[in-house]
Amino acid sequence: MAQIEQSDGGKKKKGAQKKMQIHVDFTPMVDMNMLLITFFMLCTTMIKSQTLQIILPTNEDVKKEQQSQAKQSEAITLILDTEYEGDKPKIDAETGKTIHNIYYYEGIADTTFSTSKYLMKEQFIGNQNHQPQGIRKILRSKNEQVMAKYDELKTQWKNKEITKEEFDKLAKENSADSNKTRPVVVIKPGPNTTYEGLINALDEMQINQISRYSIELPHHADTLLLKRYEQQHGETIIRPTIRGKQN
Repeated sequence: MAQIEQSDGGKKKKGAQKKMQIHVDFTPMVDMNMLLITFFMLCTTMIKSQTLQIILPTNEDVKKEQQSQAKQSEAITLILDTEYEGDKPKIDAETGKTIHNIYYYEGIADTTFSTSKYLMKEQFIGNQNHQPQGIRKILRSKNEQVMAKYDELKTQWKNKEITKEEFDKLAKENSADSNKTRPVVVIKPGPNTTYEGLINALDEMQINQISRYSIELPHHADTLLLKRYEQQHGETIIRPTIRGKQN
């Protein structure tokens, strides 16, 4: 409540204005504010954090004894690395994108180096002239049967022969079809790989409809392969960790 007090003390000159003192009690306003805050907290829907959702593969329809096994012909391992200039990721002058290298091998790591293609190198290039290039081309060829059916379903959806819901359902069933030859991809981020490099690899899993993949750290056998590749190609792959030094 507001109170107005007039000051009548002492003699005043004729025509002088009377001085008034105003006192405002804020206690009811504080109570009202607390009630409003409580009301909004209970009735307002909080904004959900905008985070990247990564859909990881599941072990549905796979027997327990087969969950950690894969045919050698189906397995492919990707060792991720990022090039640096000083302490910053190196940028490609033509594309303006960070240069990420993928060193990959199929089947079991050949530490005896009995084959000439024990370790190969590719990059994230994507499509050129509507044709997959780089590591996308390799992964697509490994998942050729699934991608052929996926392209067929995509055409049906574009021609409005099936709905978006039907397309999503059929595409999911197609990517998990055990009757088709499907790859098992092991993604191994190196110590200098940026998060962008890992996200690019996960994007390729989705683009190529690869439902069986995992993320692991490089093993000793992978280090031996990289060292051999350095000797043969004069490249420096294994180096002190740079990514962790960045601010």
